[in-house]
Amino acid sequence: MQTLIKRLAHEKLLIGFGLLAVVLALADPQPLGTYQRWLQLPTLAGLLGLMICIQGIRDSGLVQHAAAALVERVHSLRGLGALLVSVTALLSMVLTNDVSLFLLVPLTLAIGSISNLPVMRMVVLEALAVNAGSTLSPIGNPQNLLLWQYTHLPFLEFVLKMLPAFGTMFVLVLLLTVVWMPRERVILHAQDIDGHPVSIPQAILSVAALVSMVVMMEHNHAVLGAMLLFVPFALLERSTLQRVDWLLLATFAAIFLGLGHFAELAWVQHGLESLNLDNPLTLYASGIVASQLISNVPATVLLLRHAPDPMALAVAVNVGGFGVAIGSLANLIALRLAKQPRGARLLHEVSIPFLLVCAPLVYLVWRWLD
Repeated sequence: MQTLIKRLAHEKLLIGFGLLAVVLALADPQPLGTYQRWLQLPTLAGLLGLMICIQGIRDSGLVQHAAAALVERVHSLRGLGALLVSVTALLSMVLTNDVSLFLLVPLTLAIGSISNLPVMRMVVLEALAVNAGSTLSPIGNPQNLLLWQYTHLPFLEFVLKMLPAFGTMFVLVLLLTVVWMPRERVILHAQDIDGHPVSIPQAILSVAALVSMVVMMEHNHAVLGAMLLFVPFALLERSTLQRVDWLLLATFAAIFLGLGHFAELAWVQHGLESLNLDNPLTLYASGIVASQLISNVPATVLLLRHAPDPMALAVAVNVGGFGVAIGSLANLIALRLAKQPRGARLLHEVSIPFLLVCAPLVYLVWRWLD
């Protein structure tokens, strides 16, 4: 119990958003069904399922084995950085941004443990890469999925409309990678490379569970998927469940409740009605600013019924994923998985200037090609 209390004392986001949710619940009580809607149970179940699967893959030794194989074939840190950024962006288009981070950040940590890769720099770049890559795909992130279902656009038409924004973002991330990664060769710590035993049964279970979880999420059965994979892990790999970051899940629940309630306060809605969202620049700026304050998924929900152009809103909230960590839940996942000292500070030192450069460029390119 004392250990739990000590851990909770360091969970600033959990405490802060938990208090926000409690204060709003006391000041503005709502029906139980409303809190259930804000809680976004399918999203939380999806996160839980992914966390269990990836913890199982890490425990199996598969990630460490893959890391050793990769660094032995890439000779420069810049080349390794560009490869990881590209793979991260590509995966985020197909498997969503959070799945990509759950796969790539542990791999990055494993690579850093056997080489001179600057781990936190790479994690920051991967956080930027998933925000860029997931922009292109209707299933790349929750806000795109919501807007795709709302607009009923064909898959390829949605992709084509988001292509200018994605292209601008991804080029900027690649340029940053080339500039920021050291001009050095990959140096392997030979004593750490040999001997990465892989538990084949645990690896098979965890990879199969990950595939099944992604399929269940794609078909909107995240809750059922998480329940189904919980059983074999409870029976066969109970230690993996013990190592899952349950406080991360609690943090997201607090964020969903607190921000969901805040976004639907009467004075917030009244303020939105006073904005001239028919103006493309106003809508674009509003999407970015709202994302910086309450994260881009709640910002999408907040602005959607007031926005005359849902695709313009899609561009805005995806750009809004850069900047402060709360702008995108993917940023918070990356920081939590990395667990590096001063990680949040480094993310903000890079991501906020990146937003200031990216936002006007994306707007100009998008308006020029629209």
